[in-house]
Amino acid sequence: MEDIYIVMLVALFALAITDLVVGVSNDAINFLNSAIGSKAVSMRTIMIVASIGVAVGAIFSSGLMEVARKGIFMPGQFYFEEIMIIFMAVMITDVLLLDFFNSLGLPTSTTVSIVFELLGAAVCMAAIKIYTQGDGDLAALTQYINTAKATEIIVGILMAVVIAFLIGAIVQYVSRLVFSFQFERKMKYVGAIFGGLSLTAILYFILIKGMKSVPYISQETMDYVNTHTVLIVLIGLVLFTGISQFLMSVLKINILRTIIIIGTFALALAFAGNDLVNFIGVPIAAWQSFDLWQTANAATGVLPSEFSMTGLSGSVPTPEILLIAAGAVMVITLWFSSKARSVVDTGINLSRQGDAVERFEPNWLSRGIVRYSVLFGNAISTVLPERMRTRIENKFDKPSAHSRSKRFDAPAFDMVRASVNLVVASVLISIGTNMKLPLSTTYVTFMVAMGTSLADRAWDRESAVYRVAGVLNVIGGWFVTAIVAFTAAAIFGAIIYFGGAIALAVLIIVALVLVVRSGIIHSRKAKEEQTRKRFKKSDIITINEITSETSENISNVIGGINKMYSKTVDQLGYYDLSKLKKNYKRIEKLETEVDELKDNIFYFIKSLDEDSVEASKFYILTLDHLQDMVQSIGFITRNSYNHVHNNHKNLKFNQIRDLKKVDDKMQILFDEITETFDNHEFGNIDNLLSEKQDLMEYVSDLIQKQIQRIRTSESSPKNTKLYFGILLETKDLIGSTMSLLQLFQEFYNEARTTTY
Repeated sequence: MEDIYIVMLVALFALAITDLVVGVSNDAINFLNSAIGSKAVSMRTIMIVASIGVAVGAIFSSGLMEVARKGIFMPGQFYFEEIMIIFMAVMITDVLLLDFFNSLGLPTSTTVSIVFELLGAAVCMAAIKIYTQGDGDLAALTQYINTAKATEIIVGILMAVVIAFLIGAIVQYVSRLVFSFQFERKMKYVGAIFGGLSLTAILYFILIKGMKSVPYISQETMDYVNTHTVLIVLIGLVLFTGISQFLMSVLKINILRTIIIIGTFALALAFAGNDLVNFIGVPIAAWQSFDLWQTANAATGVLPSEFSMTGLSGSVPTPEILLIAAGAVMVITLWFSSKARSVVDTGINLSRQGDAVERFEPNWLSRGIVRYSVLFGNAISTVLPERMRTRIENKFDKPSAHSRSKRFDAPAFDMVRASVNLVVASVLISIGTNMKLPLSTTYVTFMVAMGTSLADRAWDRESAVYRVAGVLNVIGGWFVTAIVAFTAAAIFGAIIYFGGAIALAVLIIVALVLVVRSGIIHSRKAKEEQTRKRFKKSDIITINEITSETSENISNVIGGINKMYSKTVDQLGYYDLSKLKKNYKRIEKLETEVDELKDNIFYFIKSLDEDSVEASKFYILTLDHLQDMVQSIGFITRNSYNHVHNNHKNLKFNQIRDLKKVDDKMQILFDEITETFDNHEFGNIDNLLSEKQDLMEYVSDLIQKQIQRIRTSESSPKNTKLYFGILLETKDLIGSTMSLLQLFQEFYNEARTTTY
């Protein structure tokens, strides 16, 4: 009997490692947003500082482990056997849920997920006990669930969302009024005070308040700190203000960069101290439960189904070696997780100052919020005196270099906002940590960033509906997290209870297979995404670079069209609906790639240097030709699929044979075009253009031949419509391709003449 629980413990700790990986990928990256977005220091420095913070925070996080043991349910009301089922259901759900959100690239809350998973699994087991051992009155659930603590945690999490947003907005608004966007000039006057306040806040909440959870600090030291808190804070304020002034005046160090580095460390420390319980709290609680039962079993022979888990209600220390091991896994994940990058992109994109390619589509709610917010803002402006309005507007005026950066890798926001993000978020999280509340670090950091973005006027009339829609999508995802976590944990708990060891083994295998499969799919998508970000590079600013980059995209699009045309003709000949359906879906991907290139026209033109501005017309016309080509192959692919999908008669043998001959000729031509652009042998374009007329005449002959077939023999009207449609779109495709080659040749020759 003992063996099954040992296996469950091994499974729990294996799931814990997986949970650390998927959880850190989603959650830990949030404290890197500000440092990465502001580009205050190199990525390597950011990662090193964050890693140290995570490692230190993990070691000192043992005080919060009791949340998993007694924060949600009454452990004394459950037997050891039932507790283990609850913990298994929670861990399986957590791994699957967090990995799902990582795959979407959306930040969610590991705290909310673990709280509602514990709640769902505990409610499930309590309901089973009530119906199997009691009178079936669900009102008795209050005896099993720690409703007061659970309510406190849930309300605390929800309040944190509002509080973080408001405080972030207020602090950022005041900071911007003080510094303005031309903060370099203000730093010499108020930089030291800002640095002193920021560093003192971090000292107080991270070090002083956090000392109570460090086991190596004596009670006498803590009593002294608590008694002289005000004095220590005042001394810290004076000391750090002096240090800030020294760094600025003597060492010529940017104090904002220093705050960002220390703030990143502080937020990483607070994250690990607050969120480690979400990843390993349940396995540790399961291990402690097993240890309590094993001791009782050795003494009295009590069965797992009869041993009450009252012992979990007490204070049980967490072994330091487990905390160190967990911290190591978190640090490794921080460095190597690819899914973490997609999550951080979401946060930075929504808080970016100025223009960006928007990820989210507006909805009726975001439009309504923006519309009424604008009306409210206008009403406030009319109340303020004209002189005050002018002074405020001057503070928010952005220098031209800031608003019209020529490079795609320019910072998403400045170091003033990054400093506020880090200080406010670390302070709020530390308050929650020291109050023994498992605040959601994701919610706090995300909402602080959104609040500072709003106050900083990053959401202007051009981007507001998209950014608000993005925030609403993320917040909506948080509510989905709670509902799904509760429901899935309850369902898994019931499956394990009634299905036994076999059901448990199946669930674990399914969970691990899904996580591995998700990782493979995400890796594939990440590679595809890299190929779609060619025009987001920061170095496409000269004529030669435009030529090189455009030729690469022409080669890729023409190569894709070439394969698509050949597959469609072959599959139409075989009347293969399933493969035509795959082509139908692939064409959407090709269209999306060209649409994304067109979406970047604005940013492309802004990135050009002064000598290359004339290339904008070439770029726009190139994309226009590429879009015409994609539309032609899209028409051919979709109409071929619809023809077969509607069960119309197949094309005649002669029609398929003629289309295949066209395909063979196009294969030769398009392969030559692809090779020309891949190898940058642009002198070969003349030869390619000479082949155009022969191919166009051949297609025209096929059109005439089909006209003769209709006049002399029976033919299906649907077949004729499809055949003519394919030939005419093929002719348009060839024409657009040749027009593109002519355009490129003219641009290339002109560029060479200008260069030499």
